[in-house]
Amino acid sequence: MLLSVNRYNEAAILRFAGPGGAWYPGTRSGPYRGPMWVPPPVRSVVPVIEVHQLTKSYGPVKAVEDVSFRLEAGVVNGFVGPNGAGKSTTMRMMVGLDRPTSGHCLIGGRPYTALDAPLRQVGALLDPEAIHPGRSGRNHLRVLARTHGISARRADEVLEMVGLTSAADRRIRGYSLGMRQRLGLAAALLGDPAALLLDEPANGLDPDGIIWIRTLLRSLAREGRAVLVSSHLMGELAQTADRLIVLGHGRVLADATVAELVSRNATRVVQVRTDRPDELEKLVRGRDSAVARRPDGGLEITGMAADDVAVLAHRDGILLYEITTVPASLEDAYLSLTSGFTGGTR
Repeated sequence: MLLSVNRYNEAAILRFAGPGGAWYPGTRSGPYRGPMWVPPPVRSVVPVIEVHQLTKSYGPVKAVEDVSFRLEAGVVNGFVGPNGAGKSTTMRMMVGLDRPTSGHCLIGGRPYTALDAPLRQVGALLDPEAIHPGRSGRNHLRVLARTHGISARRADEVLEMVGLTSAADRRIRGYSLGMRQRLGLAAALLGDPAALLLDEPANGLDPDGIIWIRTLLRSLAREGRAVLVSSHLMGELAQTADRLIVLGHGRVLADATVAELVSRNATRVVQVRTDRPDELEKLVRGRDSAVARRPDGGLEITGMAADDVAVLAHRDGILLYEITTVPASLEDAYLSLTSGFTGGTR
């Protein structure tokens, strides 16, 4: 696939590309505004990733408890939860960096540590600081490439892809956080993997970089890859993710599509302006609905539909200047679902 991002609406322009991937000239200049490399279609069947009752205990504390979910090909899965919910610990167990107390993660029926060429099957970005600071970005990737028989040319391809060609020969100790994030993403993509596990990949990126990575994740999923991305940016996930896996205190609180999560957990708010706000507020509270005053004197009503509010006002002769239903948001749904689930370990 070939892809270009429009400055204003980020619309994707897609065309067919050959099996080796391709370049699209783009319409802007800069690392992610001009030429953009888009990886080739996945050549093999993407292994299903199954997480089954993963549990991690540190003494009496359970950082992760009975976490189960399934990652399918072609799906961007958002992985969210309050700080300390267990997201990073879960992802580390998935790639063998932490040993679970119980449970397992299977990639195509095998644990990550038993894969013959893990970089070619699962690319992971879990800690952008876990890089030798004295190496250059290019040498870091070439060292990784040699462990899997990947050509040195591929290192240059992914450096170009993430916008680091001009900094490829600089020592990593001089990289900014955003540059280290992009280098970590380049390493995750090095083996042209069938699945990606990314922990807060947008952290440290500027607004253009966030738009770029959003578009990249979509394109990778369209090619049939499985993607798991943790993030605290609900607005971004609303535009990027197909499904959300929500953790709280180390347990799965929800595993559903974005639309399902919003419809089940977010409450629509009706905004009203009227000539008699005190009387309308009294009537609404009498129907066991919540009312809050806006700075402009209007009311925000939850627990009633706009039509019901309008009928109630009409019966008492209350004039309405405005009545608007505010659409439920993913952020509202997330906050409702995770209320009370804070603290703990990562």
